Amino acid sequence: MGAAMPLDAMTAKQNCRIFTDDCLEKLESVMTYKEFPAGSTIYIEGDPADKFYYTKEGTVKLTKTSEDGSDLVLYYFFAGDFFGEIDLDHDQRCIFTAEALDDVKLGVIQKQDLEWLIYQYGELAVQYASWLTHMHRYTQLKLRDLTFNGKNGALASVLIRASNTYGIKDDRGYLIMRKFTNNDFARLIGATRETVNRTLAQFKRDGLIETDRGRIRIINMDDLKKICHCEECPLGICRL
Repeated sequence: MGAAMPLDAMTAKQNCRIFTDDCLEKLESVMTYKEFPAGSTIYIEGDPADKFYYTKEGTVKLTKTSEDGSDLVLYYFFAGDFFGEIDLDHDQRCIFTAEALDDVKLGVIQKQDLEWLIYQYGELAVQYASWLTHMHRYTQLKLRDLTFNGKNGALASVLIRASNTYGIKDDRGYLIMRKFTNNDFARLIGATRETVNRTLAQFKRDGLIETDRGRIRIINMDDLKKICHCEECPLGICRL
């Protein structure tokens, strides 16, 4: 698990790139590996926030459940990503639920082991602080997209993030290779499926997107970016 690879389309998205190879090796030295089948729960809201995770294989999603029982999907983590709600200064509880979107293999670091590494190695402490700053920025911009530009802007942002995460560029635009249902999009922006249906239909009429065998193709990226007031964030931020 190295972070010194060129920052191409895939590598630039991995948040492990914040750590040097030497620090990654130190983190790996205290990991234990655990596998989770697709659809299984890694942790739930209210569990102790006492572990730091490295995604070795597969995809993990983090959701927040509202009082009415609906779920908002806030994060996707892929191979090469760290995640976790660990707080080294306090004994806190998880505020999200983590679920394996497909078969997942995780490296698990216990809180006390991460604390020991940070106390022992100043370089790792600085890089862990940089990782926290990166994740806070990632969260802030996602919440901005969800709250300040309406549902049209939120969905436009999600489509752009999906194209950066799963898309390929060709002469017709950006084809999102993963198939998303309208219910998937609804959970990503905190809206109803009917709202997503109407918004996607409007995007099609406006010539922003089209469908290609069940997948969405963005054919006018510039105008889609205008809807969500895109700030041209780096790939490590502008992703699902």
